Amino acid sequence: QVQLVESGGGLVQAGGSLRLSCAASGRTFSTYAMGWFRQAPGKEREFVAAISWSGSRIYYADSVKGRFTISRDNAKNTIYLQMNSLKPEDTAVYYCAAADSWPPEKWGSWGQGTQVTVSS
Repeated sequence: QVQLVESGGGLVQAGGSLRLSCAASGRTFSTYAMGWFRQAPGKEREFVAAISWSGSRIYYADSVKGRFTISRDNAKNTIYLQMNSLKPEDTAVYYCAAADSWPPEKWGSWGQGTQVTVSS
């Protein structure tokens, strides 16, 4: 398993941008698929985006496609989520997660989350 720490959340107006980061510990980071999830108040956690260990394969939820971009820097043990054209409905706690297979079948490691609030 890897330990994950998210950062970069905050308060932004609708139409604005934020970039989330997720720093991972462990020498095997580059072998993991990584993903972003979010959970809004009163709702279940939902998938946002995933990226393969090499970065060559990426999936997005339909709700963020064209607005969000997931990327990774294996040299820095970090993944990113660039969020543009933010909407109030993007307000949620955002979590990063790691899986040891592709396509990811089980997300075995999770961060503590970072709050994103989009005001209208």
